[in-house]
Amino acid sequence: MKLILFIEDEPTLQKALGDALVGENYEIVSALDGESGLRIAGSNESAKKPDLILLDLILPKMHGFDVLKKLKEDKETKDIPVIVLTNLEGLEEVERALKLGAFTYLVKANYSIGEVLAKIKQALGEQ
Repeated sequence: MKLILFIEDEPTLQKALGDALVGENYEIVSALDGESGLRIAGSNESAKKPDLILLDLILPKMHGFDVLKKLKEDKETKDIPVIVLTNLEGLEEVERALKLGAFTYLVKANYSIGEVLAKIKQALGEQ
Protein backbone atom coordinates (compact mmCIF):
# COMPACT_ATOMS: atom_id res chain seq x y z
CA MET A 1 0.00 0.00 0.00
CA LYS A 2 1.41 3.39 -1.02
CA LEU A 3 1.89 5.95 1.73
CA ILE A 4 1.01 9.58 1.08
CA LEU A 5 2.04 12.41 3.37
CA PHE A 6 -0.44 15.30 3.22
CA ILE A 7 0.98 18.57 4.58
CA GLU A 8 -2.04 20.86 4.84
CA ASP A 9 -3.28 23.13 7.64
CA GLU A 10 -6.95 23.10 6.59
CA PRO A 11 -8.64 20.18 8.43
CA THR A 12 -11.69 20.11 6.12
CA LEU A 13 -9.59 19.60 3.01
CA GLN A 14 -7.36 17.13 4.82
CA LYS A 15 -10.39 15.05 5.74
CA ALA A 16 -12.09 15.21 2.32
CA LEU A 17 -8.99 14.36 0.31
CA GLY A 18 -7.76 11.95 2.98
CA ASP A 19 -11.04 10.00 2.82
CA ALA A 20 -10.82 9.89 -0.99
CA LEU A 21 -7.24 8.61 -0.83
CA VAL A 22 -8.13 5.92 1.72
CA GLY A 23 -11.00 4.94 -0.60
CA GLU A 24 -8.41 4.44 -3.36
CA ASN A 25 -6.38 2.14 -1.06
CA TYR A 26 -3.68 4.62 -0.10
CA GLU A 27 -2.36 4.96 3.41
CA ILE A 28 -2.36 8.59 4.55
CA VAL A 29 -0.31 10.48 7.11
CA SER A 30 -1.26 14.08 7.84
CA ALA A 31 0.75 17.03 9.06
CA LEU A 32 -0.86 20.36 9.97
CA ASP A 33 2.28 22.49 9.60
CA GLY A 34 5.50 22.60 7.61
CA GLU A 35 7.84 21.62 10.44
CA SER A 36 5.98 18.46 11.40
CA GLY A 37 5.53 17.56 7.73
CA LEU A 38 9.25 17.78 7.14
CA ARG A 39 9.94 15.78 10.30
CA ILE A 40 7.53 13.00 9.27
CA ALA A 41 8.94 12.85 5.71
CA GLY A 42 12.55 12.63 6.78
CA SER A 43 12.42 10.63 9.95
CA ASN A 44 11.72 7.07 10.70
CA GLU A 45 8.70 8.02 12.79
CA SER A 46 6.64 5.85 10.49
CA ALA A 47 7.99 2.49 9.47
CA LYS A 48 8.37 3.64 5.89
CA LYS A 49 8.98 6.84 3.99
CA PRO A 50 6.08 8.39 2.07
CA ASP A 51 5.77 7.37 -1.58
CA LEU A 52 4.39 10.81 -2.39
CA ILE A 53 3.93 14.15 -0.61
CA LEU A 54 1.01 16.55 -1.10
CA LEU A 55 2.19 19.96 0.00
CA ASP A 56 0.33 23.20 0.66
CA LEU A 57 2.46 26.35 0.47
CA ILE A 58 0.75 28.59 3.04
CA LEU A 59 1.53 26.72 6.25
CA PRO A 60 2.14 27.54 9.90
CA LYS A 61 5.69 27.28 11.32
CA MET A 62 7.47 26.77 7.98
CA HIS A 63 6.45 27.97 4.50
CA GLY A 64 5.78 25.30 1.90
CA PHE A 65 8.61 26.55 -0.33
CA ASP A 66 11.06 26.03 2.55
CA VAL A 67 9.65 22.54 3.15
CA LEU A 68 10.01 21.70 -0.56
CA LYS A 69 13.57 23.04 -0.70
CA LYS A 70 14.60 21.00 2.36
CA LEU A 71 12.91 17.84 1.03
CA LYS A 72 14.80 18.13 -2.27
CA GLU A 73 18.15 18.86 -0.56
CA ASP A 74 17.94 15.80 1.72
CA LYS A 75 19.23 12.56 0.21
CA GLU A 76 16.61 10.62 2.18
CA THR A 77 13.66 12.51 0.68
CA LYS A 78 14.88 14.05 -2.60
CA ASP A 79 13.37 11.32 -4.79
CA ILE A 80 9.88 11.44 -3.25
CA PRO A 81 7.50 13.10 -5.75
CA VAL A 82 5.93 16.27 -4.32
CA ILE A 83 2.64 17.63 -5.61
CA VAL A 84 2.08 21.23 -4.57
CA LEU A 85 -1.62 21.75 -3.79
CA THR A 86 -2.29 25.37 -2.91
CA ASN A 87 -4.43 28.44 -3.46
CA LEU A 88 -1.49 30.54 -4.72
CA GLU A 89 -2.12 31.06 -8.42
CA GLY A 90 0.79 33.29 -9.43
CA LEU A 91 3.02 32.21 -12.29
CA GLU A 92 6.01 33.16 -10.15
CA GLU A 93 4.97 30.64 -7.45
CA VAL A 94 4.34 27.91 -10.02
CA GLU A 95 7.75 28.43 -11.62
CA ARG A 96 9.49 28.55 -8.25
CA ALA A 97 7.87 25.30 -7.06
CA LEU A 98 8.73 23.46 -10.28
CA LYS A 99 12.29 24.82 -10.22
CA LEU A 100 12.66 23.53 -6.64
CA GLY A 101 11.66 20.07 -7.85
CA ALA A 102 7.88 19.72 -7.44
CA PHE A 103 6.33 17.05 -9.69
CA THR A 104 3.39 19.31 -10.46
CA TYR A 105 1.56 22.37 -9.15
CA LEU A 106 -2.20 22.32 -8.59
CA VAL A 107 -4.35 25.27 -7.58
CA LYS A 108 -6.97 23.91 -5.15
CA ALA A 109 -9.87 25.90 -6.60
CA ASN A 110 -9.20 24.62 -10.13
CA TYR A 111 -9.14 20.88 -9.45
CA SER A 112 -11.72 18.40 -8.19
CA ILE A 113 -10.71 15.64 -5.78
CA GLY A 114 -10.97 13.19 -8.71
CA GLU A 115 -8.51 15.24 -10.75
CA VAL A 116 -6.11 15.45 -7.81
CA LEU A 117 -6.33 11.65 -7.44
CA ALA A 118 -5.51 11.27 -11.15
CA LYS A 119 -2.38 13.46 -10.70
CA ILE A 120 -1.35 11.39 -7.66
CA LYS A 121 -1.65 8.16 -9.67
CA GLN A 122 0.35 9.75 -12.49
CA ALA A 123 3.10 10.84 -10.07
CA LEU A 124 3.24 7.33 -8.61
CA GLY A 125 3.44 5.78 -12.09
CA GLU A 126 0.05 4.08 -11.69
CA GLN A 127 -1.49 5.39 -14.90
